[in-house]
Formats: sequence, structure tokens, C-alpha cells
Amino acid sequence: MEFYKFTAESGHHITEFNSNFYMKQIMMIDEESKIGLIQLNENGVIGYHQAVTPQLLLIIQGVGLVRSYSGKFYSLHPGEAVFWTQDEWHETKTEKGLIGLILESKIITSEHILLEKISK
Repeated sequence: MEFYKFTAESGHHITEFNSNFYMKQIMMIDEESKIGLIQLNENGVIGYHQAVTPQLLLIIQGVGLVRSYSGKFYSLHPGEAVFWTQDEWHETKTEKGLIGLILESKIITSEHILLEKISK
């Protein structure tokens, strides 16, 4: 399990065409991939299971609790992400609810992720 940080402020400030915003690239891959939006309501859970493909979960809103093989839960806040490899056992749950974005592809490795790695 690897953890990452993604905030707009850590991205590039775009000013072309009279723009004023920040953009943070998340991942660079050339193969088929899936992007999904998840919503877990209060006390929601994605049960303990093996990842079918490598996947990156980005927390958009709320607080998530994630675990892998060790069984220890780590909290994830908005602007943080977790990466699981294929076949890695994992679980995600929340007490008050969360919204997240999941990026999945058979070829994703941590080298494809363009975010700042953090330790938990």
C-alpha cells in the first residue's frame, strides 16, 4: 500500500488564455483504464477483497479508513490517495461518508503515478 498527496496548489498554475487555475496531473498510462466515482454514506464500507487490477483511490470529500495485509487502518483525507497492486487484499470504510475517485488499469505501477508520495 502506497500513499500520495494531490492538491491543486501542488500542481501547475495555468495562466494561458487569461486563465487562473491550478492543474495537477494524476497519472500517465497508455493502456485501457477505468475511472470510477464512489460514494460511501455514513458507516459505508467496501469489504475486504483482492484488487482485480492495480488501482489508485483518491479521496475527494470526507474521511476514509483503508487497510491492506497488515490489518491496520490508516485514515485518508481529501487530497490524499492510496495505491493497491493487483491481487492485494484491501478494505475501505468511512464513519461519516466519503466521495472518491478510483483509477484502474492492468498496467498501473507506482511509476505511473505523478503525485507526491507521503508516508502514513
